[in-house]
Amino acid sequence: MEENEELAILMRGLRGQNLKDSLFAEDNVELRLVEVDESSEFLPLAYDPASISAYWGKRPRAVATRIVQLLSVAGGFLSHIAWDIINKKIKENEVERAIELREIVTSLGPAYIKLGQALSIRPDILSPVAMTELQKLCDKVPSFPDDVAMALIEEELGQPWQNIYSELSPSPIAAASLGQVYKGRLKENGDLVAVKVQRPFVLETVTIDLFIIRNLGLVLRRFPQISLDVVGLVDEWAARFFEELDYVNEGENGTRFAEEMRKDLPQVVVPTTYQKYTSRKVLTTGWIDGEKLSQSTESDVGELVNVGVICYLKQLLDTGFFHADPHPGNLIRTPDGKLAILDFGLVTKLTDDQKYGMIEAIAHLIHRDYSAIVKDFVKLGFIPEGVNLEPILPVLAKVFDQALEGGGAKNINFQELASDLAQITFDYPFRIPPYFALIIRAIGVLEGIALVGNSDFAIVDEAYPYIAQRLLFDESPRLRNALRYTIYGKSGVFDAERFIDVMQAFENFITAAKSGGGEGLNGGMAELGGLGTRTASPFTQFLPAPRELQQKKPIETRASLAFLLSDRGNFFREFLLDEIVKGIDAITREQLVRLMSIFGLRNTTPIFNMVPSIGPFKPVAFLPSITEEDRVILNNVQKILEFLTAGSSISTKSKEGLDVVRVIQELLPVLPGISATVLPEVASRLSSRVIARLIRDSML
Repeated sequence: MEENEELAILMRGLRGQNLKDSLFAEDNVELRLVEVDESSEFLPLAYDPASISAYWGKRPRAVATRIVQLLSVAGGFLSHIAWDIINKKIKENEVERAIELREIVTSLGPAYIKLGQALSIRPDILSPVAMTELQKLCDKVPSFPDDVAMALIEEELGQPWQNIYSELSPSPIAAASLGQVYKGRLKENGDLVAVKVQRPFVLETVTIDLFIIRNLGLVLRRFPQISLDVVGLVDEWAARFFEELDYVNEGENGTRFAEEMRKDLPQVVVPTTYQKYTSRKVLTTGWIDGEKLSQSTESDVGELVNVGVICYLKQLLDTGFFHADPHPGNLIRTPDGKLAILDFGLVTKLTDDQKYGMIEAIAHLIHRDYSAIVKDFVKLGFIPEGVNLEPILPVLAKVFDQALEGGGAKNINFQELASDLAQITFDYPFRIPPYFALIIRAIGVLEGIALVGNSDFAIVDEAYPYIAQRLLFDESPRLRNALRYTIYGKSGVFDAERFIDVMQAFENFITAAKSGGGEGLNGGMAELGGLGTRTASPFTQFLPAPRELQQKKPIETRASLAFLLSDRGNFFREFLLDEIVKGIDAITREQLVRLMSIFGLRNTTPIFNMVPSIGPFKPVAFLPSITEEDRVILNNVQKILEFLTAGSSISTKSKEGLDVVRVIQELLPVLPGISATVLPEVASRLSSRVIARLIRDSML
């Protein structure tokens, strides 16, 4: 997709900049619900198409009444759709139809409002302009009578509301399609609370509408020119929508989310759920004061956006429990500078395959391994199983090549990449999975908020550090392999630049995790870089101390070095040991070559060639020499040491190479316990490497 007006429209949509966040409905909105006298106890509380069909199939009069009600509102729109189908102009007129739908859908009831909002983030189904129109949908509708709400509280909680709350606002402070919210105070402890009460007849209205839409979808399946599977789309969406109707589930979701964030990100807060005063249709949670993050002018908004990025990435790639309604109205800046997240009616649960698959895809992207990325997309649900991947591979390669221009994976514009992937869906068997559409919205909303105050904000710059942290700390075999692949690539050759990229990203993550007060609140993620008290190594007493080192203060250990020396860095140390050993071997031989040069022994090969061989061994092989591979290794070692010891006297580049004594002098004091753990292994591997090399060279 080129950078044009269509791309700009889609990116505004992905960032949530078209959403309406008013608390109440516009004056001309009238919500039409299905009010029935019969008991709804036989309606399923979890989405079950068969049970819904059986219930409403026995009530044709109610269904006919609802159809007439819908036609009175949407008759013109449906006739236009039918005309488009007959004349094969669905694509041509989709924007006009989206505008018509947006103008009437709020009056049709909760199912249509929620379905429209779900479609508004599906670039694989609608065009950018059509998405934009549906994003203008407002979920706010007229409130229902307060006496009805109070009666429902009494029915659900088993006692008059006055016995539970010492006060409730005389009218709702916000009203939406599923319910309305009152501000109150608990009688038992004086806590300020928000009380959400579900709208009457919501379950009846939602299920009858799903029954009608689904049967319409079955009819549309007879028209081959309609590629959209309405039945599949409804079934996929309705299962999650039903969860929103259960306020007990919403309260439990909020509690679980808070628990998962409390230790690592204490600067993220969630309203407390009062389970004793919560039922399927009444939800009582703690009241949180604050302002919308998108509207705040405080100086720490940028930091809180960083916290939000970490928070959503943690949900996405760690806990797998994802807040799936991340519009600007649900992200609040509290008066004490924390990030509050509201409304947990809609969540998505991600499998380990999805979580690990996304990280593996990023590792493949870093090395431009597009054939592997295409296979990742099959695993992640972007491409159906069994599809011929050959036509898609060059298209995706072109998209990613364009995205990687100008700095590699760290500098990808996430929203432009999402837009380009969305464009592919119109020409190839490639779709945006529902869970990923929600991810795009969440990340896009955060980016949209950040761009208001920082035009240079790039979401991938903020996301890559978290991914690096996951690669370094997760012990699952799949992510261990992904980490190794990130550093070694397809060739299996150690890449010092990749190593430094990952380490630098990890340090950037530590900085971001400290944002919003994370360090002061002792957040687990903010403390990942800590190493604790260090004691000098006994080896330092045997080393000469250059005068300039005696006069300098001890170096400040950076987070990367602290991580590598910690227990959590054990895996990374292990697979880097071979590189360390190669480096020590190369450095030692380089120093011997220099020493021989000082004594004038620049070319002793002819002399050693005169010494007779001892069996298969040639004495000349024992001469120290430096190969091109050694020079690459030495260069890698120097880059890594300069990075790890940045700020010390050995961090400056020198044309004379590394001063081994200086390196050891400055590094040993910050290696607690290194002599008992790493050094024996290094010594063992080094001796094995040297002996193997000498035997190999002497027999050539």
